[in-house]
Amino acid sequence: MGWHIAQINIAKFRVARDSPVNADFEAALDEVNAVAEASPGFVWRMIGEGENADFSIFADPDVTINLTVWETLDHLAAFAYRNHTHRSVMRRRKEWFVDLPAYLAIWWIPAGTTPSLREAWARLNLLEKLGPTAGAFDFRTPFPPPG
Repeated sequence: MGWHIAQINIAKFRVARDSPVNADFEAALDEVNAVAEASPGFVWRMIGEGENADFSIFADPDVTINLTVWETLDHLAAFAYRNHTHRSVMRRRKEWFVDLPAYLAIWWIPAGTTPSLREAWARLNLLEKLGPTAGAFDFRTPFPPPG
């Protein structure tokens, strides 16, 4: 069985999402998502409604969520840290978002599957509660695929 990397990252806006303060972030989303989808190793991303996107677990409309699947951790890291388009938006993160105890979780999934938002939320909570483990980790403390 092969493995892929799933990742969730969340952010909570400092002010209401539709505030003009957040206009640059909102304007960059389509380009960042298009760049991600065209990046080597990209497999899937959660888009809008559907069985994977149960947003009812987030009562706060000022929380934004990104859930993706990549072939390898290196592919995800290349997009997250070495892609100019993504990096330039993330450098401004503190302008738009409050600090959260845990905002990113990464974990291995069987190739060909996609995580649900509920599963991703559970992984983020696991990382916040226990720190990095094989079940949920971050870039600083990666774990190898199962087996």
